Amino acid sequence: MKDSFLPNQASDDQQHTGLFTRRQILQGSGLLCAAAFTSSPLLAASTGSAYDRRPAASKRKFVSHAIEAAIVRTKKQIADPQLAAIFENCFPNTLDTTVFPSTVDGKPDTFVVTGDIDAMWLRDSSAQVMPYLPFAKEDPDLSHLLEGVIRRQARLILIDPYANAFVPTPSSPPLSWSLHDDTDMHPGVGERKWEIDSLCYPIQLAHAYWKATGNAAPFDETWKQSAHAIVRTFREQQRKTNHGPYHFQRPAASPTDTLMLSGYGNPIRPNGLICSMFRPSDDACIYPFFIPANLFAVASLKKLAELATGAASDQKLASDCNALATEVAEAVARYGIVEHPTHGKIYAYEIDGYGNHVCMDDANAPGLLSLPFLGACSISDPLYQRTRGFALSKDNPYFFQGKAAEGIGGPHIGLGYIWPMSILIRAFTSNNEAEIRRCLYTLRNTTGGTYFMHESFQQDNPKDFTRAWFAWANTLFGELILKLATTHTSLLREDFSVRT
Repeated sequence: MKDSFLPNQASDDQQHTGLFTRRQILQGSGLLCAAAFTSSPLLAASTGSAYDRRPAASKRKFVSHAIEAAIVRTKKQIADPQLAAIFENCFPNTLDTTVFPSTVDGKPDTFVVTGDIDAMWLRDSSAQVMPYLPFAKEDPDLSHLLEGVIRRQARLILIDPYANAFVPTPSSPPLSWSLHDDTDMHPGVGERKWEIDSLCYPIQLAHAYWKATGNAAPFDETWKQSAHAIVRTFREQQRKTNHGPYHFQRPAASPTDTLMLSGYGNPIRPNGLICSMFRPSDDACIYPFFIPANLFAVASLKKLAELATGAASDQKLASDCNALATEVAEAVARYGIVEHPTHGKIYAYEIDGYGNHVCMDDANAPGLLSLPFLGACSISDPLYQRTRGFALSKDNPYFFQGKAAEGIGGPHIGLGYIWPMSILIRAFTSNNEAEIRRCLYTLRNTTGGTYFMHESFQQDNPKDFTRAWFAWANTLFGELILKLATTHTSLLREDFSVRT
């Protein structure tokens, strides 16, 4: 198999993007991110309103006529010019700046970078392109690009199902902060942090693509091999008889960047749950039974079983998926629910099987707040509603309230930094129009003058933010606006320059 043409670490397109190491990016203040922003492709703005920050048409990585038409239609429904411009900047951001479509052996292949990091995260790449699926049927080129993401992800999983991020080609070096990791690195791997959700997101994308297009072409032998690898890896990480093959240690200033106990993480008592050594924030778990990711795995395995039956004609895969989903769901119900002194019975964030647990929530998805958004439960589920009430209260140590906003953050950036993603997920998981309105108002007014979403911003000062070029959050904002254009059209007709 020949390597397709892809961006490399020294490509012309990316020499000017002001890339930083991941730790520098994550620790950066608004000053750091302002520097990244002024040198990024986001500032190659096309003509338009004062808020327009899209790259010039000639600089965009991929243009979809269906997406462009959707932007025009949706903007007409948005009364507030600033909110409309943020939507126009954000929704196509993944296509504008992060996709590199090509072919391998005559089949679609698409590499997707996160934005300011020249690597493809299985989680991020799935989430970045998911909002485009409703338009795939009316745009064959877009469908081709999305099929390429699915095919690329299948090959990456076969390289190493324990890796979270991959570099463009097997000959590309790992990410700079991974060079001295004590783990089993393979050619093509950018970082090797084991996170359950890294294998769930590609399932979600593949299933949603099949449902949206009816195209079963991506689900060939390579894809089936990767699907079996996912189930095998989940089984290994139940750790019923041993630690399994995964280990990881990193010389790091931050304890959340590495694992305890010789790289195997903190001890657990096997109970049917799947161990996750890291969270979707890429921070190490305190207790390896990470409940939101296990619930996400249950939902994903059920979708993988449906795919196996309907698109891949693999009954053994379907049977294995259903059996594992049932086992994990029963384990969550038995061990993953705890009694909180204020909120009653809620989902724990992490447990160890010995009776110890962590009650908190993190802005990243999967988290407790995001469970319905990921298809892991219904919004109306009383257990979820109690858990949601906890996550959005001061009983959650990472729920922050400041002069500019309130929302969930996490240890990845530090205290007092709110993630726009948590505000977006809050809106997605609410049926309360006043709550959704408040979320929109906050998102509109916390871009720090960039008219894009960020990874996080300081609760009192939105100009102090991290990651000016973070495509996942941008596309997620676009997805929210598209949803509201159908479900809450009156909200989009409001003037958000007036404090809500």
